Amino acid sequence: MGSKSGIALKLLQWFIRGVQFCCAAVVLALFSYFLATLHNHELSIPTWIRAVEGISGVAVVYTLTGLLLLCCLAGHPFTSFVAIVLDIAFAGAFIYVAIANKGGAGSCKGTVTTPFGTGDANEAPTGSDGFTQLPSYRQACQLETACFAVSLIAIFFFFFSILVEIVLVRHRRKEARFGPSPANNYTSGYGGRKGKFLGLFKRRGTTATENPNALPLHTTPDQVRPSYGTETTAVGPEPTTYNKYGDTGFQH
Repeated sequence: MGSKSGIALKLLQWFIRGVQFCCAAVVLALFSYFLATLHNHELSIPTWIRAVEGISGVAVVYTLTGLLLLCCLAGHPFTSFVAIVLDIAFAGAFIYVAIANKGGAGSCKGTVTTPFGTGDANEAPTGSDGFTQLPSYRQACQLETACFAVSLIAIFFFFFSILVEIVLVRHRRKEARFGPSPANNYTSGYGGRKGKFLGLFKRRGTTATENPNALPLHTTPDQVRPSYGTETTAVGPEPTTYNKYGDTGFQH
């Protein structure tokens, strides 16, 4: 049972890290496009765009490393502690990413605010003649909407992975405490608990089996207490001798 639950926890954490990796990769790809387009058309690049690009890039490296090392380091107290600290940090970082992309939380109609500036959704920003095509304000807003959505998903899964890391540590300690035993057929994990109701009818410990053909134990002379009562008087240890030729016997 312990081995199966450990594998299930690792698979769950692997799925969570996979979702985190995908969310970070989406933000990294879109903001790389924003940076490349702004730079190619010689437009000003706001600081918050560089910050989001850096956060998403580091998150991709972290989640990818977590996916690769999960099979051998899951549940170790030190690595889990580091992972929990980083999960908290990235949860806060993606809150910043979501706030930075709040312009995509609307309907992307009318006047919109995008990484390319503020303008009418039906128009396109102007820049120098670069080889990359500038998107319209509506398209840029929709890309921000995608970043905003995956940021919210990433925040949830970073907090969720903290709980799974704690459960993995407790599970590993439980396995180390019990270890292989007859309860788990000398495999990894801990044995299952027997039913309490059925356990009430079983004797605890090892007792010798009674032999139905055995004779009952008799009282030995050492177990009899000397007494003045004739009905309980013990026979003394002195040997009793009888004279074959006593006063009442035959004489020659």
